[in-house]
Amino acid sequence: MINIHSKLPAQGVTIFSIMTAMAQRLNALNLSQGFPDFPAPPDLLKALSQATLDGFNQYASGDGLLPLREQVAQLFSKRDALKLDPISEITITPGATIGIFSAIQAIIHAGDEVIIFDPSYDSYAPSVQLVGGKAIHIALNAPEFSVDWNQVKDAITDKTRMVIVNTPHNPTGAIWSRQDWLNLIELIQDKNIVVLSDEVYEHLIYDSAKHISALTFPELRDRCFVVGSFGKTFHVTGWKTGYCIASPELMKVFRQIYQFANFCGVTPVQMALANYMQQHPEHIDGLSNFYQQKRDLFISGLDGSKFSLIPSQGTFFQNVDYSAIRPDLNDVEMCKFLAEEHKIVAIPVSVFYQKAPENLRLIRFCFAKKDETLMQACEILRRVY
Repeated sequence: MINIHSKLPAQGVTIFSIMTAMAQRLNALNLSQGFPDFPAPPDLLKALSQATLDGFNQYASGDGLLPLREQVAQLFSKRDALKLDPISEITITPGATIGIFSAIQAIIHAGDEVIIFDPSYDSYAPSVQLVGGKAIHIALNAPEFSVDWNQVKDAITDKTRMVIVNTPHNPTGAIWSRQDWLNLIELIQDKNIVVLSDEVYEHLIYDSAKHISALTFPELRDRCFVVGSFGKTFHVTGWKTGYCIASPELMKVFRQIYQFANFCGVTPVQMALANYMQQHPEHIDGLSNFYQQKRDLFISGLDGSKFSLIPSQGTFFQNVDYSAIRPDLNDVEMCKFLAEEHKIVAIPVSVFYQKAPENLRLIRFCFAKKDETLMQACEILRRVY
């Protein structure tokens, strides 16, 4: 008889899988998971086909095809006036999650502590746990989901080795200001602490706000990893392609781990993205307006409903408060109620917490959908009482 001891014994099936399965079973409108229901740019799809025909079908360099790394460097040069070395500071990864995982594996040792701001993306804490680290959860202040810097100061100990930042923030859509970054720098600049900045929604930011990357601060350049996603940017989440940026010293230890987690990314996908980015810079330039129109359509469509909200500052998610409808239901129960009784599927925000506030009455919708999908969703939600 073999004895198997799980390293993550409390980890079950994710809420995303549960809600997507529920949407399929009930034939419900699915605004839960973060992926578009509209097609990718036609020229990008043609570029993928052409890359396969041109012979880009074998292993790529483990660090990623150089043309794509050069395009990433150019993005940061254009937006932030930063000079990055595509060879020593940029690695292409098969999705952002494995980049986050590899950065944590590279830095965190057993007994180290990692500060995580809740609500948080569900891969952070398990990745810390798997290396024997301890996740220190700090709840953001609702409803704006801002950081309590006194709490952060009190949470930092001699064991703290990493702070994970997510801006724009999933699931709340909040963004970090320059002052937030300066507050963090003040607390860690004389300590042996690395920053892991999850910036996968960097191009989805609204109302004339600007994304502020960790890389723009000289004080953080030698102590931060920045992770990004091509899937979010180009409407191809299933292509599972992202990147990680770090100083040469940090990138060296990152690659020591990453090379054994994944040999290389998908070659034709990388070439397609590189070619499309070079030929169509206007795609990224117009992305904020594209998604802001969808956010605004969704918000305006909820006029006359009993849901309340604060407009999302970034990402393609909008949280809504249902306190005026069914305050007797927690958010998991509310999502099941909406799915079963109204045939629309959302994500409960409480699942992004280690310990959610008892009075939390927020659910998350994804507005990366066709306009007709969003209008259909709003029509359903206006009938919820």
